[in-house]
Amino acid sequence: MSNPARTLDLKTILLATGVVLTLAMGVRHGFGFWMQPISQANGWSRETYSLAMALQNLLWGAFGPFAGMVADRWGTMRVVLVGAFAYMAGLAWMATVTDATLFIAGSGILIGLGLACTGFGAVSGIIGRAAPPEKRSWAFGISGAASSFGQFLLMPIEQTMISQAGWQNALYLLAAIVVFLMVPMAFRLREPVAQVAAGPRQGIREALGEALGNRSFLLLVAGYFVCGFQLVFIGVHMPAYLRDQGLADPKVAVIALALIGLFNIFGSYWAGKLGGRLPKRYLLSVIYFSRAAVIALFLAVPLSPLSVYLFAAAMGVLWLSTVPLTNGIIAGVFGLSHMSMLAGVVFFSHQVGSFLGVWLAGYLFDLQGSYDLVWAIAIGLGIMAGLANLPIDERALVRPHLKVA
Repeated sequence: MSNPARTLDLKTILLATGVVLTLAMGVRHGFGFWMQPISQANGWSRETYSLAMALQNLLWGAFGPFAGMVADRWGTMRVVLVGAFAYMAGLAWMATVTDATLFIAGSGILIGLGLACTGFGAVSGIIGRAAPPEKRSWAFGISGAASSFGQFLLMPIEQTMISQAGWQNALYLLAAIVVFLMVPMAFRLREPVAQVAAGPRQGIREALGEALGNRSFLLLVAGYFVCGFQLVFIGVHMPAYLRDQGLADPKVAVIALALIGLFNIFGSYWAGKLGGRLPKRYLLSVIYFSRAAVIALFLAVPLSPLSVYLFAAAMGVLWLSTVPLTNGIIAGVFGLSHMSMLAGVVFFSHQVGSFLGVWLAGYLFDLQGSYDLVWAIAIGLGIMAGLANLPIDERALVRPHLKVA
């Protein structure tokens, strides 16, 4: 089978997916800024908003494999177009709806679908098909850096929008920005029709069965669960945690989240770069062990703006550096024919972890009045994920009877 995406310019694909990921991930990382104003305006507890964010993350993961299937079979362009309009509708829903149940369900479904169609899983296939094997891990690192740049760029912009225009108008503005910038980029992701070679090919059911019966794939799934738990807990609850601890200046949280995005640009890029030279499983283990150590150190030292910024910088290096390595292992072991779908399956585990991380933090805070137990869980899970990634086998599967890219 000829590789259709290689007739396209890799730089064009990286640029278009980079803009999409910058917006998708940048907007999403700022949702913590809306927790207090939306909760106060509607008279909700912190758990209500946390549940909405948790459902959003869970459905992002649930929709992910299906978005990947469509992208692999009918093209990334169509998937990103659907995602752009769903994302826009979800942001407008958050600004408009005041009923708690409708807010939770609507924002969860719409933004969950939007993120599934514009996030890493949906675009990983076209990136993998466009990049030659020796540059594939690097290309995934570039896409991870783009999403991190979005967090760095949009954190201060979103906080400024809220303070200058109000939280509702800020959501409307973001909705307009998402659709007007994502849609033109989607049309740059049109792939030519593939020329299919003769011979037996692996179907969706066979690909899923093969992956789910593979020990290394299941270990990746377990590690990604932990990644989601840690990242979304910190990303959504960090502003509230800092205020609870006496750091009431909102600029501290804004700078911290922006630093995470800034340093993750370098972390994602170098993770992808090193993933082309060193065993990816060992790099993943180092990342998870390091996260546990950084969180423990952050809790052990006196809290101050400086300690928050140092924590954010260290976590930033480790933030999405798991993405190019995980996607690189999937592509290397299973090939590219079902890359987006399998990346979506792994990412579903990430989002189950995200659901628990953001919801459990809100629930335990309302129950205990602190985040202490959630921090402890995040440390323990980091150690477990570091151990889980060590035995992963990165060798490509041999399928002599199938035509698999």
